[in-house]
Amino acid sequence: QCLMDTRPLAAQILDTLQGHPRFHQLSAKFAVQLDGGEALAMLEHHHDLWLSALERDGQGLLAFGLAGCPVDEPLAAVAQDQGHELLVAVLELFLDLARPEQTRMRHLLMDMSREDFLAQLEPRLSRPLLNIGGWRRQASDAGLHIGTYPQAAPGQVYVGAGTPLGRLDPAMLKGAAQLAREYGDASLRLTPWQSLLLPSIAAADAPAATAALEQLGLLCSPQQALAHLIACTGSSGCGKALADTKSDALQLAGLLQRHGRQLDVHLSACPRSCAAAHVAPATLLAVAPGRYDLYLRDATQPGFGTLHARNLSIEAAEALLDARPRSNLDA
Repeated sequence: QCLMDTRPLAAQILDTLQGHPRFHQLSAKFAVQLDGGEALAMLEHHHDLWLSALERDGQGLLAFGLAGCPVDEPLAAVAQDQGHELLVAVLELFLDLARPEQTRMRHLLMDMSREDFLAQLEPRLSRPLLNIGGWRRQASDAGLHIGTYPQAAPGQVYVGAGTPLGRLDPAMLKGAAQLAREYGDASLRLTPWQSLLLPSIAAADAPAATAALEQLGLLCSPQQALAHLIACTGSSGCGKALADTKSDALQLAGLLQRHGRQLDVHLSACPRSCAAAHVAPATLLAVAPGRYDLYLRDATQPGFGTLHARNLSIEAAEALLDARPRSNLDA
């Protein structure tokens, strides 16, 4: 479903951010998102500037917004060949207007409206901004990072494979590279979901590529419980951790698989939540080795959500999760 190949513009943006001395003043957390309209896309994470591809009257455009994400209502649009110019103008205007303590776009927009920012932005562009009233980016489909799915080119697919709990060891990476050369275009792509993609594979070769990835220990089916769990480094690699989350997650996955459940669960060894940028439907927060508090996501509650039970073993946590209605937690 991609509407443009984002790679050339992304490379141009990266070169500009690295090569333009003034842009080195930007905070390391100042973020730019370029979205090509794909069905597989991370759209919920806020960025200081986001650009999203669309088509209007046969013309390729880039909608854009500030301090938000592509599923928000856009401010305006430019032609795709104007995307780099827009980025430079937005960043230079931000640096002109922001005080030293205003390191992110949202900080600046607390002092001025988006409309005022646009009014000062437009004179810096070679062409007027375009009104695309009524257009909104559709949300992406869940789960498309694991399995086989069609690409735009006829007869070609990509194969997505999850890394077990975010760990990609050298044998996996070397094996995946060999498969990419054998079946695909010799490239690998990493995703925000701790998985990798082998693109440009002939549809007839997808079963063989998938079987080989599984032999390497990668997760190639969304029916695998482990494909839905995330866990931080845990006590085996972090001094702040209260539990061995990696081992506990493997135990939990085995119990869930036995009961035929695929639940999105986050195991966090401390409240910092390093492994998850967004709140999971269920979070197990470590309180001691092998013991966790269970939280269920609740939009009305801060942090991980509503505290459901305290000081649970992995077996007790799985039993409680297994008892939940399937429509509430199943991926």
